[in-house]
Amino acid sequence: MPPALDLDEASELDTQDTLTKIRKEFEIPKHSDGSEQAYFAGNSLGLLPKRTRIAITRALDQWGEKGVAGHFDGKEAWYQLDEEIATLQTDIVGCLPSETGIMGSLTTNLHMLMASFYRPTAAKKKIIIEPHAFPSDRYAVAAQVEWHGGEPNNDVIKIEAENPDLITPDDLERTLHNHKNEVCLALLGGVNYYTGQFLDIPAFASILKSKEITFGLDLAHAVGNVPLKLHDWGIDFASWCTYKYLNAGPGSIAGYFVNQEHHDNKDLIRLAGWWGNDPDTRFDMHGQMNFIPRPSADGWKTSNPSLMAMVPLKESLEIFAFYGMTALRERSIRLTNYFEKGIKLIESISSITPENPEMRGCQVSIRVSGNASKLEKELINLGIVPDARDPDILRFAPVPMYSTFVDIARGIRTLEQLVAN
Repeated sequence: MPPALDLDEASELDTQDTLTKIRKEFEIPKHSDGSEQAYFAGNSLGLLPKRTRIAITRALDQWGEKGVAGHFDGKEAWYQLDEEIATLQTDIVGCLPSETGIMGSLTTNLHMLMASFYRPTAAKKKIIIEPHAFPSDRYAVAAQVEWHGGEPNNDVIKIEAENPDLITPDDLERTLHNHKNEVCLALLGGVNYYTGQFLDIPAFASILKSKEITFGLDLAHAVGNVPLKLHDWGIDFASWCTYKYLNAGPGSIAGYFVNQEHHDNKDLIRLAGWWGNDPDTRFDMHGQMNFIPRPSADGWKTSNPSLMAMVPLKESLEIFAFYGMTALRERSIRLTNYFEKGIKLIESISSITPENPEMRGCQVSIRVSGNASKLEKELINLGIVPDARDPDILRFAPVPMYSTFVDIARGIRTLEQLVAN
């Protein structure tokens, strides 16, 4: 029987696709034999844009040459760099410039935002999460519940899904019905890290809004991957890391969103710091105690962000701005459809990710018979890089900026051989 996917056909598809050229902007990791890896782990860590090396050197030079004056002097002054970067995020997450910013890290930001938006009462105090919520999200909501004197085993509930690999608006409705008016906050992943499902966010938002439940999103696996319209959907708050699809480097600075309707709400508690204060009084050294929040998402900031964290993010976001999310999403669907075609030709494995492109991003999670970590190591030894989630899930993410049809054909053919053996 011929291999699942033909390499010549894949090469021709790459030639025909005008966006294959984006790959040249990235450093592709090498296999031990010197060939380029077929890298499908961008959902864990995105690859390095070549321009980032140059930009970091330029920032170091400015620091060396100007010292503290680098905050304000020259075309690449640092003082308002975080605001410039926030503007570059607006099209990616679908919001107003005033609704987004960068600071901290994903889980830290979720804590900062839940400090404002988790407002439990004696009757309405529960937080709802998805069945396959990322561990850090589970820890964060449990800690918030404990901080407010609650009991996580009672006050953190999971959506009661008929199929835990695919949660639906009906599942949410049923869960909320079973808990009556006890839920005050929902924190869900826009794209689930485990299954790859792209949540029907507008439908979930509509249900939650009708029941006056605050809606927050963890967009770690959604940002830079799928189209988002946070403002139009009426999301209350969100945060995301930038080291996956946004290619800003390991542990990079995170992004966040606060809906415009909350900016002037003086009843919201904020864990305040000088970077969120009105810039006109930010440097007031005369002992004022009153925090004057900036009238935007910037009012949730606390500290001066790291220059070396901001520079890589800016460089990557400028690539997104040049090519546009619409074109990248279209290429993503082409690549992932091709990957799905190959998976269907291999016996003994199956995808748990929705087949409908509107219900997934670029990640496809497959269930294998046997040990996923063992199979992952065998694939990596052959130059194919997926990501295992024990006991039996392998995640593959053909990222539109640097993955190719040939990568997919290589990956599928290698997977087919290993499974057969």
